[in-house]
This record gives sequence, structure tokens and C-alpha cells, in this order.
Amino acid sequence: MYLIGDIGGTKTALAVVARESGPRHLRAEMTFPSARFPSFNAIIEEFLRHHTCAIEKAVFGVAGPVVKGCARLTNLPWHLDEQTLEEAFGFDSAMLLNDLEAVAYGVPSLEPEELFTLNEGDRGADGTIAVVAPGTGLGEAFLIRGGSRYRAHSSEGGHGDFAPRSEREIELFSYLQRLFGHVSYERVCSGQGIANIYAFLKDGGYGVEPLWLGERLRAADDKTPLIVNAALDRHMPCQLCMKSLEQFVAILGAEAANMVLKVMATGGVYLGGGIPARILPVFEKNIFMESFCDKGRYAEFMQKIPVHIILNTDVALLGAACRALED
Repeated sequence: MYLIGDIGGTKTALAVVARESGPRHLRAEMTFPSARFPSFNAIIEEFLRHHTCAIEKAVFGVAGPVVKGCARLTNLPWHLDEQTLEEAFGFDSAMLLNDLEAVAYGVPSLEPEELFTLNEGDRGADGTIAVVAPGTGLGEAFLIRGGSRYRAHSSEGGHGDFAPRSEREIELFSYLQRLFGHVSYERVCSGQGIANIYAFLKDGGYGVEPLWLGERLRAADDKTPLIVNAALDRHMPCQLCMKSLEQFVAILGAEAANMVLKVMATGGVYLGGGIPARILPVFEKNIFMESFCDKGRYAEFMQKIPVHIILNTDVALLGAACRALED
């Protein structure tokens, strides 16, 4: 029996899988509000109080970098350590993965109905696969084929320098540079990025903010859901909000293409993180693919790259299960 988990700043999901049942059959599953617990160990203890079973191995995806078996969550004061987890719960082994690394491990097991395809492309046999996931932040990872299976590798590429490609994006860069100093892709290509783009367009006179929306935004801790909902409202869509999402999708297309070029991802690029699946109508406008293929001498190469949006919201948990059952 293997304990798997997807540990995030907002929620933590734990489940149990067994080798004979495969990674998709969860023997037990529970989701916990992370901030209500003083530590990750406390969540495991609560889970095991409800589900008594002998756990041999544990694999957890963590929302933060993992270095030498240790991790600190980006948005929680938790410190996780593989050896400490083994000693505390008697696991034969415990493994911590970056959350995007966990997502990447799940990608090869996704079914066609769990994907929204933007470009069929021409997938290279055993080609490297890129994963780009805009959520709270911007996560990136990639998979390299080794023998009979893919091996996932994490990346902090989302913190690389944002490269503007037009006059408006140069203005956006200057606007954010005054606010933050260093402008990474995460500043424009994430949940917080959507809010940043919206503020730039509003302050730059690129659209008019409805009075009702302005009042709600000023009272909100997280402005992004309000912007997304206002943009996609079927009856009274906010044009300023829609412009923000269109700019976000265009920049995401450029950065996803950058990732493909850096790792030669002929196996395709998969978009996760929750936001792409939430704003599918914006992707259907072809803004993403136009930006994705706008790579000069490599435009024809980019047109052949498969591009998919991940619809499975539990792909990180699936990936943790796949990794646990590998050995």
C-alpha cells in the first residue's frame, strides 16, 4: 500500500493506492484545508485515523522546490523532510516531488477525454514532453524518455525574465518593472499575472472598468476569479477583462513555445495549472497558437508540436501514484 499526496498552500489531497490496482484506483482519498493544520505530519495523522492501513512507501507532490529531500512550501510555513517522514510514520521510503514534477509524471497516463487539444501536430516518437502550468504561480517541468518510461524533471523556468514582443508588452514590462523590479514570466503568466495585466490595461487607458467590478475588486483579496468571471459572463462580458485574458493567453503561448525550444519537446506541450481549462473560450480564439508559432525561422517547426490543455484536475495526484508504482 502506497500513500500519495498533492500538497498545496490551499488544500492537500491524500490517497492510498496499491500496485495490483494501478494508479487510477484510489483505495482511500481525503482532501484537507492546508492552512488549518500546523504541519503536514498533522494531516497524515488525521488521514490515518480515518483509514488504518500499513503504508510501505509514500510519494508527495509539494508546491515548492525540493532540494536534497527537503522542501519548504511557498505559501505555508511548513518544512518537509523525507527522512523525518520515514521515521515519524515508519515508511520504508518517502519521496518529495515538486508539484509540477508530479503533474509531469501523470501526463503519459492521461486519457484522450482528459485533454483539450489545441494542435494535433506531429508527435515525435519518444520525444521530450514539456509541461507549463499557470496557476497561483507559473510552474514548468519536462519529461525525458529513458528506456521504457518517461522520467520527469522539475524547473523554475517560470522565474526567468519576461521578454516583451510588442509595443504594448514593452509598456507592460515597464509598468511591472516599476512595481517589482525584476519582471519574470510568473508576473504575467499566472493567476497573479492576470491581475497584473488587468491593472496595467486599466491604468493605461486600454479599457473602462465597470463601476460594479471596481467595487468588488477593491474588496477582494484574490482579484483573478472576478476578472475571469467578468470576462466570460455570457450576458454582459467585460471587455477590459477579456482583453486581460487575451493578453495573458498570448504571453502564455510565447512562453510555452520558449519551453518547447529549450528542451526540444517534440513529444508536445501540456498546459496545466487550472487556469487554461477554466478559460477555454479564450484559447478557442486561436490567440495562443498564433503566439506559439510566432518564432521566426522556427515557425514551421512549432506548427508540428502537439499542444494540449489538461482537463483532469487531479493530475498531480495521478502523477504521484504513477511515480510510487514505478519501482
